Amino acid sequence: MQDDSRPSPSGDSAVDVLIVGAGISGINAAYRLQERCPDLDYLLVDGRSRLGGTWDLFRYPGIRSDSDFFTLAFPFHPWTGRDAIVDGDEILDYLDEVVRTHEIADHLRMDTMVHAADWSSEDARWTVSCTVGGEPRTISARFVVMCTGYYDYEAPYDPGFAGTDDFAGTLVHPQFWPEDLEVAGRRVAVIGSGATAITLVPALAERGAEVTMVQRTPSYVLSRPRRDVVADAARRLLPAGAAHRFARAKNTTLQWGLFQVSRRFPQAMRGLLRKGAIAGTGSEALVDEHFDPPYDPWDQRLCIAPRGDFFRALRDGGARMVTGHIERFVPEGLRLTDGRVVEADVVVTATGLQIQLLGGIEVSLDGVPVESAETIVYRGAMLGGVPNLAFCVGYINLSWTMRSDMSSRLIARILRRLVDSGARYVVPTPPANLGPTGPLLDMQSGYLARAADLMPRSTDTYPWAMKQNFFADAWSTNRADLDDGLHWEDATASTR
Repeated sequence: MQDDSRPSPSGDSAVDVLIVGAGISGINAAYRLQERCPDLDYLLVDGRSRLGGTWDLFRYPGIRSDSDFFTLAFPFHPWTGRDAIVDGDEILDYLDEVVRTHEIADHLRMDTMVHAADWSSEDARWTVSCTVGGEPRTISARFVVMCTGYYDYEAPYDPGFAGTDDFAGTLVHPQFWPEDLEVAGRRVAVIGSGATAITLVPALAERGAEVTMVQRTPSYVLSRPRRDVVADAARRLLPAGAAHRFARAKNTTLQWGLFQVSRRFPQAMRGLLRKGAIAGTGSEALVDEHFDPPYDPWDQRLCIAPRGDFFRALRDGGARMVTGHIERFVPEGLRLTDGRVVEADVVVTATGLQIQLLGGIEVSLDGVPVESAETIVYRGAMLGGVPNLAFCVGYINLSWTMRSDMSSRLIARILRRLVDSGARYVVPTPPANLGPTGPLLDMQSGYLARAADLMPRSTDTYPWAMKQNFFADAWSTNRADLDDGLHWEDATASTR
């Protein structure tokens, strides 16, 4: 698979492997590729000017990890920072450190926007169309790994609120936060009840804003400490790598256990979360009015409040909550369907993401477009019928990296066999009698439910499953028989 040409951002390139997206997944895939296949030439590209993906895109106040960083960080590069819940700028610093330490930076090309990828059956290669600094370029690659996340970076979800042009104040979406926006002394209404809103409300209150959170449907909010005292103790007793692995295993087990208990004993978990919210806010009446979701815990993702900062903002009076349906924007703010008006100088529409798989890149086979919603996923990492192409997505009930690293190791293993066997290509081949299928990411959260019909399909049976269960996935994926579900064209060996 080795190509003699060296990738360059100033001209067309030919590589063994092209990784698209320099966020957590792309960096993870690059490390696992060079770990298992050091003989392969690869290129890691991203359309942005700085690596980090989500963590570079979002610049709103308070941006932080929504899960502990021992599980969000890479298992091969220990997290040595103080906190377990980590601010966005610290995450970017960590990613910069990783690409430098492991020499991934040598393969990194930013400001390279990929638009389309077409597979040639005759050549057994992908031709990838992109722009570099506004100039059209092509990259020829034998294998492509899409690490583009799962939402649209350019277009967030728009609920279509009426009257936005009538609003006399400033309208902001968290995905495009203005650097010069001042909130001190201003009335700020935050629309939404998800992780972004739960993060923004206390951060804006700390900056002197008078904050009102306007939610249509309540969410479950769980207070967690920023520090992990057990991990801190382990780091005093063990080497950095061993301490990180211990903390990662502990937190993975706890998060998995929380999810399992929530699914099996929803009423008990609902009661525990209610007690926690009452303890945090100091008001049973407020919790009964604004923290009573019409669904069970983990039907949608739990929101995390580090050190209970969200509850504290409500308790101390820096923020308040309003639950109701928005009828329209009016000059002075928001009018609800019950006639109430929430006055605001700034309205922040934390209304969710717009799902977009494969980064919106047009994928085709010999010029025929691939409709991802019509494909079946192989172990959550490849699309049925699409050769030499893989992707990485994370869990929705656990840290993203837990799944992306599993997929990256599987992809590296597939690439190793592709080289060693002399195969031209590998393609997942789903059987005709798969039975019922569902969307790859199946949860009631609004942004996922809206996109259910756009997602690749999966089943409950491996290798055509991606379960929201790390231990089941890990047991099956790490021991996967690479002849089960994969067709190796012109393979001369069955090395696994």
